[in-house]
Amino acid sequence: DADAGSIASAPETCLPVDANVALPEDPAYVIYTSGSTGKPKGVVVPHRAVVNLLTSMAREPGLDADDVLVAVTTLSFDIAVLELYLPLTVGGTVVIASRDEATDGQALKGLLEQHRATVMQATPVTWRLLLEAGWNSNTLFKAFVGGEALPKDLADELLARGVELWNMYGPTETTVWSTCMRVIDTSDGIM
Repeated sequence: DADAGSIASAPETCLPVDANVALPEDPAYVIYTSGSTGKPKGVVVPHRAVVNLLTSMAREPGLDADDVLVAVTTLSFDIAVLELYLPLTVGGTVVIASRDEATDGQALKGLLEQHRATVMQATPVTWRLLLEAGWNSNTLFKAFVGGEALPKDLADELLARGVELWNMYGPTETTVWSTCMRVIDTSDGIM
């Protein structure tokens, strides 16, 4: 707030290109995975791919400045990229769960409630921990499920709690998620 005046008076023109600025094909990060081969390999992910992911996910499933995302993923798993950067790119809030909170259903439930979270991305195992703790969303809530297959019974339980449910899949090589689909009804078996 103290700098509001100087920020408001700054020119709205783009900064000049700097030789130290990352270009679209420059590496954003390297992450190691064994993928489906079982053989460890480093995947170099370019800035272009990360920007594309964040832009796409901001549009659909959609996130905005009013959202509060609870991040539960370890930094060594590529889905942490979405948890940490997506809320920040749209002006939202990131609440970082400790490892103890992320692995304890009651603690995670408390964290979601305390911060009035509106979004969480997690594997089915973490969603089950939360449901076993008796969590019910009392806000409009987006549940992103990925990292493993989404079982029908888990989808049904989440939908029964009134969440907006998204099933996501993607190998590391495609920059976190290559597909996402909103699950509205599981009766047709398509998830």
